[in-house]
Amino acid sequence: MSMEFIEALSEIEREKGISKDILLEAIEAALISSYKRNFNTAQNVRVDINRFTGVIKVYARKQVVEDVLDPRLEISVEASREINPHYQLDDIAEIEVTPRDFGRIAAQTAKQVVTQRIREAERGLIYNAFIDKEEDIVNGIVQRQDVRNLFIDLGKVEAVLPLTELMPTDKFKHGDRVKSFITKVENTTKGPQIFLSRTHPGLLKRLFELEVPEIYDGVVEIRSVAREAGFRSKIAVHSRNPEVDPVGSCVGQKGMRVQTIVTELKGEKIDIVRWSESVEEYVANALSPSKVIEVIVYEQEKMARVIVPDYQLSLAIGIKGQNARLAAKLTGWKIDIKSETQAEQEFGRPKSQVGTMHQDSVSID
Repeated sequence: MSMEFIEALSEIEREKGISKDILLEAIEAALISSYKRNFNTAQNVRVDINRFTGVIKVYARKQVVEDVLDPRLEISVEASREINPHYQLDDIAEIEVTPRDFGRIAAQTAKQVVTQRIREAERGLIYNAFIDKEEDIVNGIVQRQDVRNLFIDLGKVEAVLPLTELMPTDKFKHGDRVKSFITKVENTTKGPQIFLSRTHPGLLKRLFELEVPEIYDGVVEIRSVAREAGFRSKIAVHSRNPEVDPVGSCVGQKGMRVQTIVTELKGEKIDIVRWSESVEEYVANALSPSKVIEVIVYEQEKMARVIVPDYQLSLAIGIKGQNARLAAKLTGWKIDIKSETQAEQEFGRPKSQVGTMHQDSVSID
């Protein structure tokens, strides 16, 4: 090797951010293995690369002993002092054993090491870039598909979007752009592995954070998200500023903000409800778009019994129980829904004993 090689390593250090000293140490370690393999020797050796000239030298390392039993690993006191008069018993003497044609082996080995380290460094940079984007949204292009996954090109890396993480309404083909949520980033021996999802509730949350400035600024807070991807979602919001309407902020003027999100989610219906410290009010809001007459809370069971007008019962429960199920996920409470007639028959409550509860929510189809 030569000064040009050292200069090339310096250039790599500037461009790739890989320390020249670390590269040289890695090359020296690799050259030790190459020397032993190519010259069929078991002796201990040290390889030294001059940091300025690039000159490579190989030194055999032998222990100074009185009686030599293994000449590959040991050297007598007398022989060691012919090399350096200062050697003492039990010192490690170094004897240059650089082969004549070692330069060719060194060049090949150095190329392999540098290429490997550059690849590792680039993988590390990609991993560091995407680990910070975990639980965030990325845009990519569909590259290919197998029986289980879509593979999405994110620029410097290919991510995995399992088919099980697609919404029922998703239909993608090669070259399509796709917006996904990063669920996990792993650093494997083959490089960074990035896993995506289109069904994760985090996708809905991040879409609102990106679309609604009040959420991005922290004025409006998303307290909870419940989602059945591709069909219906519920999101509970709260305003830290009494003068800012959290539901209205998310809906936007003429529904523009939420409609953008609905379009991205291929028509998924979204109920935006106001979060409340009052369990009764929160549960009533969560059952939007159904009207609620009364909510009775059972703290120990963490269950809420909800009474709705007779004509609202099917709406409150939803198709295949979807509305009630999402409301329960959103609030974290078990919800038992009864019509006025059922409540009267089971608990003896007269119809219309109380008026319809005030609810603050919006449903977007």
